[in-house]
Amino acid sequence: MNKSSVPHPGPFPEDFLFGVATASYQIEGAHNSDGRKPSIWDTFSRTPGKVHNGDTGDIACDHYHLWESDLDLIKSMHMDAYRFSIAWPRVIPDGTGSLNSKGLAFYDRLVDGCLERGLKPFATLYHWDLPMSIQDRGGWTHASTALAFAEYAQQITRHLGDRLASISTFNEPWCSSILGYLFGIHAPGETSMDATLASVHYQHLGHGLAVQAIRAENAQLDTGIVLNVHSVYPATNNTEDADAAARGHDFHNQIFLDPLFKGHYPEEFLNELGDRLPASWQDDLPTIHQPLDFWGLNYYTPMRVLADPASEYPAITRAPIPDNTPVTDIGWEVAAETFSDILIKLYDEYDLPPCYITENGACYNDEPVDGVITDSRRIEYFAAHLDALARVIDNGLEIKGYFAWSLMDNFEWAEGYRMRFGLVHVDYNTQVRTIKDSGHWYSGLALSHSEGHHQ
Repeated sequence: MNKSSVPHPGPFPEDFLFGVATASYQIEGAHNSDGRKPSIWDTFSRTPGKVHNGDTGDIACDHYHLWESDLDLIKSMHMDAYRFSIAWPRVIPDGTGSLNSKGLAFYDRLVDGCLERGLKPFATLYHWDLPMSIQDRGGWTHASTALAFAEYAQQITRHLGDRLASISTFNEPWCSSILGYLFGIHAPGETSMDATLASVHYQHLGHGLAVQAIRAENAQLDTGIVLNVHSVYPATNNTEDADAAARGHDFHNQIFLDPLFKGHYPEEFLNELGDRLPASWQDDLPTIHQPLDFWGLNYYTPMRVLADPASEYPAITRAPIPDNTPVTDIGWEVAAETFSDILIKLYDEYDLPPCYITENGACYNDEPVDGVITDSRRIEYFAAHLDALARVIDNGLEIKGYFAWSLMDNFEWAEGYRMRFGLVHVDYNTQVRTIKDSGHWYSGLALSHSEGHHQ
């Protein structure tokens, strides 16, 4: 093992969990095996120009076949928990109707495999791989998709819920609405504000209906949602940019947080765009506003904005990153203090349940040299962000665990395979996994935490 000179942050509370996270389309492969049918990402990745190099998730990390050794790997890294997502088109290939027994059996094996290794299984129902048959009927712009999602949630809870440590309805609904329907850089690749607003609302409705369905099947199962909340800052001291940052918080954060945790949409958003929400949206708010056992925060980088009066609400643009600012290989600013800033801000603004950090990590594309991946920048990123997290916990915020993104290099959505976030390097030609220095460092952190509380 390559020893790092970067110290371990902490200490963390005794019951604090350390884990790793993945997502189904990014790692499973087996895109047409055992009854699985296409998702919107199968279609999108085959659309010329949408994904770097024309990459697809057809094979990815072949986790569908290599899951046992992957779980052994997680266990060898001294993790407490494994966060994964379930592929809706694998278990209900047409989105509604009969279950696919072979697809469900894969997750049966995966969950049981976690438990056999002492890993707590944290499942996510929707990490963006919507069945294509649902998309063909309108996708998230139609209320029927919310109903189908609740049916899917009920089935998964019925079959797996007794063995799960937790279940999340959605992963980052901001991405599947804003990136998928407004900016067009994620599936399904639309660029319509009206479609965006419909997708935001019907994902909220799907969440609320799914929570009700989960509770009806298993009221004891810890149930929540995972959000990628942005820490939005004005790029200058100008009043116009300060106002732009407030609008950015409203549009990129509050339209996701307010309905879930306050039971309404933010006032300025409604003033600007409320007339373009789906008809009778007000009637859905009580269903959306469900009590939750936890929520998950995915966090990577701050959003710095400038006013852009010529554009549609929220009338902002992303500011260029200043020279000499540290960035990851995907071009995201590294600023760990913004991580603690957003947590403090959110707990000031909302009455939130306990939190898990469900994703945090960095893209550095270091390759093996003599079988060793020396990714010291990733270690420094993790150490700084975990140190910031330890400070907010010391100040009284209830954070119950941390899941590093990601267990291993994988299909990075529109970036294909050129961007690597893994603690474990994957050779996509051979499927050989190699733990990076960052993986050894994180493993050591988890082990020292465990040993420190069992001595």
